[in-house]
Amino acid sequence: MSQLVEKEVVETEAVETKINPILASSAQSIEAYQEAITQSSQAVMQWLQQPEMYQGKTVAELRERITLDFNPQGLGNQVAIERAIEYFLKDSLSVHHPQCVAHLHCPSLVVSQAAEVLINATNQSMDSWDQSPSATIIEMKLIEWLRTQVGYQSGDAGVFTSGGTQSNLMGLMLARDAFFARQGHSIQQDGLVGNLKKIKVFCSENAHFSVQKNMALLGLGYQCVTLVKTDRFARMDLNDLAEKVALAKVNGEQILAIVATAGTTDAGAIDPLRAIATLAAEHQIWVHVDAAWGGALLLSEKYRDYLDGIELVDSITLDFHKQFFQTISCGAFLLKEARHYELMRYQAAYLNSEFDEAQGVPNLVSKSLQTTRRFDALKLWMGLEALGQQQYAAIIDHGVTLAQQVAQYVDEHASLELVMQPQLASVLFRSRPQQVATADNATIALLNQRIGDALLESGRANVGVTEFDGVTCLKLTLLNPTVSLDDVKVLLALVESTAQQLLTA
Repeated sequence: MSQLVEKEVVETEAVETKINPILASSAQSIEAYQEAITQSSQAVMQWLQQPEMYQGKTVAELRERITLDFNPQGLGNQVAIERAIEYFLKDSLSVHHPQCVAHLHCPSLVVSQAAEVLINATNQSMDSWDQSPSATIIEMKLIEWLRTQVGYQSGDAGVFTSGGTQSNLMGLMLARDAFFARQGHSIQQDGLVGNLKKIKVFCSENAHFSVQKNMALLGLGYQCVTLVKTDRFARMDLNDLAEKVALAKVNGEQILAIVATAGTTDAGAIDPLRAIATLAAEHQIWVHVDAAWGGALLLSEKYRDYLDGIELVDSITLDFHKQFFQTISCGAFLLKEARHYELMRYQAAYLNSEFDEAQGVPNLVSKSLQTTRRFDALKLWMGLEALGQQQYAAIIDHGVTLAQQVAQYVDEHASLELVMQPQLASVLFRSRPQQVATADNATIALLNQRIGDALLESGRANVGVTEFDGVTCLKLTLLNPTVSLDDVKVLLALVESTAQQLLTA
């Protein structure tokens, strides 16, 4: 060995010995891992106990505070973790805080945190079986189990996803491809063909924005999305749907899919799934259900009937990082008929070869829009193992029941106005103190916007501000199973006192 080569080897070994950057089997690596995990977990435990929901820093303050000034030589694990604690952890939102209720952003199960440790340490990649042997089988069995909860036939047509937007994209993509396949066209081979302006997708006016976003990605644009009116409960209006389907036929338009929603973002409304599926079947229209939120009721003991008819639809979106209490991200896409997967089939010799398929080797890349993919399914599996279906049902039902109690409480207070009776775990209301009781909507809207902003800036609470049916209102999303009615009463008192402070300032 030349002196030059020998010198390079010695120097490389010295650097590796000093930094310990890689998780591996050596005693030194395992010790470094243990130290890093211990340091991080201790910091998290301290952070969990801080009384404030948020430290209250503004966007401008965070921009000034957080800088990227990387040391060319590196600082080592301990200092890197210390800096993450100082600049990230301390200024993070406490999602577990009882007054953090603005969004569909749940506190997570302890066992989900443990699952993340296993997922990250093993670093399995779910695209091929030889990169994730046991993980592949666990995910497939979980998909089978989820299909059973829905009422689908046995099988494993489905896959875990990053969440609702991706699952909705898969449902709409397969609906599009099936639509063109019935007309003798292969989207994979030929791309989009024909008079595309005559192709329509129907969804309610309260459906998630990802419907429009995904139709743009799929090449049909916002213009293809027809919004169906909603009833007084924010559910898709069946009469308007039937009229629009009939009108589309008169106009020579073709309906690619109907997207029903089981749990709209604000009102938590669940469209009449059985009736929609029945109407769609008469016209051979694909039905996709966005059950990113409401899908949690699959495990409910009290409210499962809200999802009546979900077993009839062609594809389903589920999110487990909402009311299944899993860490972000964790979602799934379910497909009623496995044959439709042929529409997105693509073989890469190094991942899902014909030889593997002939041998029965399951390579999940064939079912996913992603190639490299985390083993997020482990979180749901461990959650079900730890809690069991009964306890899971109890914490899911708690949020829905609590929302009903809070709505009644709001209704009894003169300075608060209930905007919508809750269906899932959200309450829409607005502050309407006596001083502005007769004011116009714009004045009341501005007050409620300022209340939401002031609460977050103070670090005391994070209350949603949204617009529903033309009314600017506040939103409580009550996903936290540790929160009681008394906790919410404290928050509502804070809303009322903040309103008074703003009106007298």
